[in-house]
Amino acid sequence: ICALLFASLYILCHFIITHFKKHTDFTAVHDDEDAAVNRIALGLCTFTLAVALGAVLLLPFSIISNEVLLSFPRNYYIQWLNGSLVHGLWNLVFLFSNLSLVFLMPFAYFFTESEGFAGSKKGIMARVYETSVVLLLLTLLVLGMVWVASAIVGNDAASRQSLYDLWEYYLPYLYSCISLFGVLLLLLFTPFGLSTMFTVTGKLLVKPRLLEDLDEQLSCTRLEEAAVSYRI
Repeated sequence: ICALLFASLYILCHFIITHFKKHTDFTAVHDDEDAAVNRIALGLCTFTLAVALGAVLLLPFSIISNEVLLSFPRNYYIQWLNGSLVHGLWNLVFLFSNLSLVFLMPFAYFFTESEGFAGSKKGIMARVYETSVVLLLLTLLVLGMVWVASAIVGNDAASRQSLYDLWEYYLPYLYSCISLFGVLLLLLFTPFGLSTMFTVTGKLLVKPRLLEDLDEQLSCTRLEEAAVSYRI
């Protein structure tokens, strides 16, 4: 069930990205190597978008499945909407969200910008090696900055020991910080988006003319007609 749901989301996200992407991206590349790199980046971005869409739809799916089970408690065909499925989906979304945030999206960006190390053979694997090295150095830099910040804030054994609890502490904390940052961006840009939407809609739609005086328009039209006739 999880595989079917993710496959459906992946196909939907693939159509969304290919619909809104530029025509010169991913396909209209004359070099076969660049085209392969762009297709790999497209797959990684599609996977990340599918995970994000799954995270957004997970709460409504949980609520709807609970309501369906409460409405039809003895129906055999909907018993697969149980608590274990919801918990499994939550765990998978959390795992793939951290994987996409920490590894896939930086890898996709560095992979499209890479050209291979100087002196090495050109090809996909050369770009993979360069991207892996750059991503490893970036990871070490981030971990070093976190270690220094932790040492400045609290220079004790407990703070240093907490750095080793990467999976249990720092990844959930990072996920929460990114989610909070996304919510703040949403609250900041939603009013501007709504105002722009209403402005564009007002320009496209024809305003109703219910309160206009038709007699005044007819008199203005007669005056304009008389003026044109006088000029002729």
